[in-house]
Amino acid sequence: MFDNVIIGQYVPRDSVIHKMDPRAKLLVLLIFIVFLFTSRHPVVLAFAVVLTGTAFLLSKIPVRYFIKGMRFIAILIFFTFLLHLFMTREGTIVVEWSWLTIYSGGLIEGSFIALRLFLLILMASLLTLTTTPIDLTDGMEMLMKPLKIVRVPTHELALMMSIALRFIPTLLGETSKIVKAQMARGANFSKGSLWTRLKSLIPILIPLFVQSFKRAEDLAIAMEARGYGGGEGRTKFRLLSWRKMDSLAVGLFIVFAMLTVVFRFV
Repeated sequence: MFDNVIIGQYVPRDSVIHKMDPRAKLLVLLIFIVFLFTSRHPVVLAFAVVLTGTAFLLSKIPVRYFIKGMRFIAILIFFTFLLHLFMTREGTIVVEWSWLTIYSGGLIEGSFIALRLFLLILMASLLTLTTTPIDLTDGMEMLMKPLKIVRVPTHELALMMSIALRFIPTLLGETSKIVKAQMARGANFSKGSLWTRLKSLIPILIPLFVQSFKRAEDLAIAMEARGYGGGEGRTKFRLLSWRKMDSLAVGLFIVFAMLTVVFRFV
């Protein structure tokens, strides 16, 4: 299950999305996150689906690879849908059987929330799947550059966020190895009461924390051995270049943001 998580992984491809400036991709994702949940109008959601679908097709990410990575996320989305389906008591009754009563409002609200979550996760996954950790760090640092006026360490913050994203697949892989090792020694994580299952996680969490701290220490030693001393006075080997495609992408998502504001008051 942990091997199928795709957030934080990079898939090299010769696509339009891969060649985009990381600043443009970060701006697009930021606009999308902020305005996706602003309006629930069908036109806005349809436009969001078109934008997300187009971005996915242009990225040339294999569909099977993405579907395999979405299995775990799909469980969370489905659980969210069921939560709204059974908890929302608005609209007309669609299904009424024994203790089960489903309202049209719950069906609509659950569908909207599930669709929004899916689109949001898809766009966030495309960012890491099509952007190298180095480009992601440079893009974050450039976007946060105005914060240097108030002495915010933008380079260090961007580096920390990039490393955190990069180590998500690594930590999940370590967790999977520890779980398999414990199961080979007779551990059972699926039987017993809730308290028993929680206690059974201790043999997983302790080695995971130890490995995480050791990996962090090794990374710090490696960076110091290579002369890393923060972002002050550092130069760039590769300079970011803004292209017409980047302006077009940001412009389309600005149109999406304007649509959400307009239909919010319709």
